[in-house]
Amino acid sequence: MRYRVLGGTGIQVSTHCLGTMMFGAVGNPDHDDCVRIVHAALDQGVNFVDTADMYSAGESEVIVGKALRGRRDDVVLATKVHFPMGEGPNRGGNSRRWIVREVEESLRRLGTEWIDLYQVHRPDHTTDVEETLGVLTDLVRAGKVRAFGCSTFPAEEIVEAHHVAERRALGRFRTEQPPYSILARGIETAVLPVCQRYGMGVLVWSPLASGFLSGRYRQGRTVDLTAGRPALTPARFDPALPGNAAKYAAVEQLVALADEVGCTLPELAVAFAVAHPGVTSAIIGPRTMEQLDGLLKGASLTLDDAMLDRIDEIVPPGTNLYQPDGAWSSPVLTDPARRRRPLADRAAA
Repeated sequence: MRYRVLGGTGIQVSTHCLGTMMFGAVGNPDHDDCVRIVHAALDQGVNFVDTADMYSAGESEVIVGKALRGRRDDVVLATKVHFPMGEGPNRGGNSRRWIVREVEESLRRLGTEWIDLYQVHRPDHTTDVEETLGVLTDLVRAGKVRAFGCSTFPAEEIVEAHHVAERRALGRFRTEQPPYSILARGIETAVLPVCQRYGMGVLVWSPLASGFLSGRYRQGRTVDLTAGRPALTPARFDPALPGNAAKYAAVEQLVALADEVGCTLPELAVAFAVAHPGVTSAIIGPRTMEQLDGLLKGASLTLDDAMLDRIDEIVPPGTNLYQPDGAWSSPVLTDPARRRRPLADRAAA
């Protein structure tokens, strides 16, 4: 396993990061099995583990804490904060009030005294970014957090956060965690260049396009929309929907390309993600030991320029063939009231 510097932090992390979203009730409820998966990843050179407070309502952090007992010093541990953790209007978001409380809960669940990378899981437009940067800076000074970053932020908000940090002499986001795959290359347009401009580390999520690049879903085959990932987002996998035709067609071309290379489609997908110069590490999120072994098997795969050119022909750079689940959507696009004048004020004369 190769290691890369995480932004300007000086921290060396593996090019594969073990994601644990599938640990717990949402994915694999067997704690002992999940612990074995973590240990197997560490034994094969992975030293970067990513989780979040909201994964299985905190259960994922508990499992990760169990797995890292006795091995904590050798692991770069990342977790996230933002999404609601219970009832009540102030049990989520990016406010000082919530972050100060929730970091303590994450430390307790993880069984550790510090978090190497604490990430703001999504933007929060009810909270001034100065408020968020201020509390994160205080956590670093208190020794509870080593570095902090953001996740799924648009390029313009990353820029704004850096400007605020400079003006107010606050710590800055050292990393960004965006969605990135062969089928969702939108971050190549602005997010990755901005991160490179500010020297940020980038750990990308969903390199398998939420399972679409797992090789299980193919053109012309029946898809069970009542089980697995298709049950969660059937509109993404239903081959009868016109919007999915381009994805299925791209998958077929990518399968043929993987056969030429002599690898599996998941191996091709992860190798593509870590080939971009702006990407530090790709998050792999296995639910089973078999899935982990399959993904790590392709860790040494190198895609040459000819192969990357072929991928560019199938899915052009900067193109999204689908909108990743949980990806940030601008309120100026999703809220009609933000892009429509009052009816009486719309006419030009």
